[in-house]
Amino acid sequence: MGERTTIKTKDGSFSAYVARPKAASAPAVVVIQEIFGVNQVMRDITDGLAGQGYLAICPDLFWRIEPDIDITDKSEAEWKRAFELFNAFDVDLGVRDIRATIDQVRRDPQCSGKVGAVGFCLGGLLAFLTATRTDADASISYYGVGIENRVGEAEKLTRPLLLHIAEEDQFVPKPAQKVILQALKDHPNIEIYTYPGRNHAFARPGGEHYNEADARLAGGRSLQFFEKHLG
Repeated sequence: MGERTTIKTKDGSFSAYVARPKAASAPAVVVIQEIFGVNQVMRDITDGLAGQGYLAICPDLFWRIEPDIDITDKSEAEWKRAFELFNAFDVDLGVRDIRATIDQVRRDPQCSGKVGAVGFCLGGLLAFLTATRTDADASISYYGVGIENRVGEAEKLTRPLLLHIAEEDQFVPKPAQKVILQALKDHPNIEIYTYPGRNHAFARPGGEHYNEADARLAGGRSLQFFEKHLG
């Protein structure tokens, strides 16, 4: 279903995977990668959003380190590489690249003008920062890592944001969750759902902690959120 496109910035160009819906005009959604690059899981999510009627685009945010990373969570060597990429990644530059992606897809002839974002893991943090730093119309964060260190940015938030938090997340421990919930639960533009018994990446098909029931629940909530704010 998908195709490759190029996002151009003043720092250079990078690739993005694009999946187009059947409709002549549709809202767009930027899919923000995990630490494994624009891999099959991210491409499947992008394709799935196109199937739901969205112009979906997943930019290669690791391009400054190494372009076109495409690894999985299935081997120790890939996990090691993924964390090397995570540690080398510049979050602020990543948000800048997401902003460039939003700007470009908003100009796409098929885009209705509305653009949302959804991110997972590292992308969950980036989705939170996309909500606070860009003009994305609505953003969704799945088990974002490190949000507890950035909650002060919510003061700048004027657009809708949805957070999915796994209560047993090994990368977002209970104290971090407490900081996030206390700081953000009463924010007028933020919706938060927590998932008891779920670990990090519970919505990643084929992953160690995948839970089909809660992945479907979170996915349904996400689609309703986008329908409400991007429709």
